[in-house]
Amino acid sequence: MRSITLFLALFLLISCNQKDKVSVDTIVTDATIYSVDNSFGTASAMAIDKGKIVAIGTNSEISNLYESKNTIDAEGKFIYPGLIDAHCHFYSYGLSLQEADLRGTKSMDEIITRLKAFQKDKNPTFIVGNGWDQNDWKVKKYPTKEDLDAAFPDIPVVLNRVDGHAIIVNSKVLKLAGITKDTKADGGQIEIENGQPTGILVDNPMELVFKIIPKPTRKIQIDALLDAEKVMFDYGLTTVNDAGLDPDIIHLMDSLQKAKVMKLNVYAMITANQKNIDLYLKKGIYKTDNLNVRSFKMYGDGALGSRGACMHKPYSDKPGQYGALLAPISGLSDVAKQIAASKFQLNTHAIGDSANTVILKIYEDVLTGTKDRRWKIEHAQVLREQDFDYFKFGIIPSVQPTHATSDMYWAEDRLGKERLKNAYAYKKLLQKAGMVALGTDFPVEEVNPMLTFHAAVARKDSKEYPKGGFQMENALTRAETLKGMTIWAAFSNFEEKEKGSLEVGKWADFVIFDQDLMKVEENKIVKMKPTNTYLKGKKVK
Repeated sequence: MRSITLFLALFLLISCNQKDKVSVDTIVTDATIYSVDNSFGTASAMAIDKGKIVAIGTNSEISNLYESKNTIDAEGKFIYPGLIDAHCHFYSYGLSLQEADLRGTKSMDEIITRLKAFQKDKNPTFIVGNGWDQNDWKVKKYPTKEDLDAAFPDIPVVLNRVDGHAIIVNSKVLKLAGITKDTKADGGQIEIENGQPTGILVDNPMELVFKIIPKPTRKIQIDALLDAEKVMFDYGLTTVNDAGLDPDIIHLMDSLQKAKVMKLNVYAMITANQKNIDLYLKKGIYKTDNLNVRSFKMYGDGALGSRGACMHKPYSDKPGQYGALLAPISGLSDVAKQIAASKFQLNTHAIGDSANTVILKIYEDVLTGTKDRRWKIEHAQVLREQDFDYFKFGIIPSVQPTHATSDMYWAEDRLGKERLKNAYAYKKLLQKAGMVALGTDFPVEEVNPMLTFHAAVARKDSKEYPKGGFQMENALTRAETLKGMTIWAAFSNFEEKEKGSLEVGKWADFVIFDQDLMKVEENKIVKMKPTNTYLKGKKVK
């Protein structure tokens, strides 16, 4: 905090002969403010004007210099920079709030029960549901279309697996989408049994189904964004990195923000198809106070839970299956070359060790000779020992701690003991890269950032399992975790000069808790929730 103190001292000298205090929009007092600056210091008060922090220091320092008609007495509470989710699917989450919620289901029978209740309540002409996970079932095997056909013979049903990389559909959907045993499944899988599709599609073939799902109306899209925004503010999130958006939704967000209808900050990752690449490389980077469009999202492979993540060696629990890259290496490389020739960032989904090897090598090839590109590996979930060194050269790992605590029950079965040692290796990635950007991947996981914080430091799930933590050698400290959810996430977005810490000149995005994240008992972290959230100095919760 030395620079802050010097700033205040200088200001006091300049102002000593002035009669009046400086009038500002808001003064915050009587708090423990974690600035998350370079010194990771604390303060007790700050002055805010025009949405930005103009001073931060002690109660007396601020009260001697500033006055305001709006004073926030924090009453001893704890203030942190507004939380950033470095990898999520914000818009998709908003849509999912209007669809059937299948999270936590323990069997296909329970799914059918929920779908029947959803059908009775909503009376849809096309049922879409989200969140099932066969790994949570007693019999850990994929469902089939027959399970759905008996209950829904005449209405199309599409159910997204929790990771978003597999779906189960009924026969009605297979017919509408024209999917047969002869349909090609490059970059994914159409499961076949007894010569016929089972209804399970993994990764690329899912697009054949998505094309026939009715597109949401503009009202549904707006409701999705605004409904999701309320949830973000409720959890203290002030910026979200939406990993994979098309131009129409980016434009809608921009228009809602400019109309002051939507307030949330969004770092938009554009879906990296050729049409979008051509459009945005021509348009260039676009930035407002609330929206930053400067990155593309590319998919390298699928997910571990659906065995679509691309591995060097077969899955330990399914001999002969390696997962798959979602495009030929030449295609992935071509996208990277186009983006490397621009000022845009590339963020690539890579979960399996083979996918990580491929993408990291492509990054090395196309970025050699460039500086400060901050390209990211999204997930970086399983790596070979020799591939960790790639992160020493400015590549940022964007990871999701609750993936570790969600997958830990079956990850060893999938990977075997040896590969598991280099999976969910957040501390090791931090040591190589110098930082990690932390997110949730919601709606794959829960939105709640306190689950992220707890999983990162305790390596336990919300029920405090396992005792002693999961692979504790890769746990992060509380300070590292807070940085990963604030200043490091901001840096990964090229936004560290405007947010991510509470310093003079930065936006007054902050969150207030009644307990101290840095000191509260570990088992209380998951129950913590902000009392208030502020965005650009304005209360949004």
